[in-house]
Amino acid sequence: MATGNYLFTSESVSEGHPDKVCDRISDEIVDLFLGTDDQSRVAVETLTTTQKVVLAGEVRCSQEITKEQMIEKAREAVKSIGYEQDGFHWKTMDVDCYVHSQSADIAQGVDSAGNKDEGAGDQGIMFGYACRETESLMPAPIAFSHRILRTMADERHANPSCGLLPDSKSQVTLQYIDGKPTGATSIVVSTQHVEELDQDQIREIVRPHVENALPAGWMCPEDEFYVNPTGKFVIGGPDGDAGLTGRKIIVDTYGGAAPHGGGAFSGKDPTKVDRSAAYAARYLAKNVVAADLADFCVIQLAYAIGVSKPLSVYVHTAGTSRVDENKLAGMLQEVMDLSPRGIREHLGLNRPIYAPSAAYGHFGRNPRENGAFSWERTDLVEALKAAAS
Repeated sequence: MATGNYLFTSESVSEGHPDKVCDRISDEIVDLFLGTDDQSRVAVETLTTTQKVVLAGEVRCSQEITKEQMIEKAREAVKSIGYEQDGFHWKTMDVDCYVHSQSADIAQGVDSAGNKDEGAGDQGIMFGYACRETESLMPAPIAFSHRILRTMADERHANPSCGLLPDSKSQVTLQYIDGKPTGATSIVVSTQHVEELDQDQIREIVRPHVENALPAGWMCPEDEFYVNPTGKFVIGGPDGDAGLTGRKIIVDTYGGAAPHGGGAFSGKDPTKVDRSAAYAARYLAKNVVAADLADFCVIQLAYAIGVSKPLSVYVHTAGTSRVDENKLAGMLQEVMDLSPRGIREHLGLNRPIYAPSAAYGHFGRNPRENGAFSWERTDLVEALKAAAS
């Protein structure tokens, strides 16, 4: 947890960014499999470029899901995002599917058998984070960056004639004084738009989205408000730049304000601890802060492929904890089973809930009735307070 006075910047990208198009398609396929068989195994990557989508990966399901079904899901995702352009159109784009059955070697290491509990789907480290900068207990720069693009997308979907197109990026720089955010020093928004609009017109379309995303009085100086700083942005999305699943992991998490273990989330079923354990770590960190046991919390979990228990549970509170950090690490393991199976059951992750998480961050979102974003609940607060006392 940094103290003193400094500037910190985070960025977000919209659902129409080429990499986010890939994340959305991959997560739609995860949902397709989990909606058919909640024990499905899925690891699907997507590549996009001009009028082209390529699917690759490995899957396992008790019922047959055809390549044609996966291709149709890709088209539905692209249509939902809003791509109907000459260089990338949901109806006319070419989709290749190279998804195949899961490796038996991986399956035997992960599956439960006899007295062996289900193991982690891979080795790796995962981090969770929470702080008091926003109501969602997320860092302010990434929270505001997401909010700008979400409201722009809402306007585009509600009013297709507004001139905005799907591909956009935002970047928010905040001034911190004594370690607390106090206002924006610069804002950058680049958004794809129709040919007829000029840079000044786009600036005024974007302005209210930025002002409404920030607290009152936090808007940056006018000469630090950059909208499409290179000028025209008409060719965008996969037609302007190739996209790949999993290339926006910092956007997906904490905007660089906290560590990241390195693994991407989208396209992976919840037996992959890259996804499920990162969700668990955020869940625990958020509940620690919500329970007022600390003002800042970073949690690291570590796993080995085929091993059910976490190899380590590390808690760091930067001196803000009301409880000894070693004791806190033990408490967390008492209130939640951190085996891959335990995480999935506690958070209800074996459901088709992942497509909405593919853009605008996996964290800081409101839990939904269908179980999506269950890791944002604060239902461990009372158990943690009881354990601490």
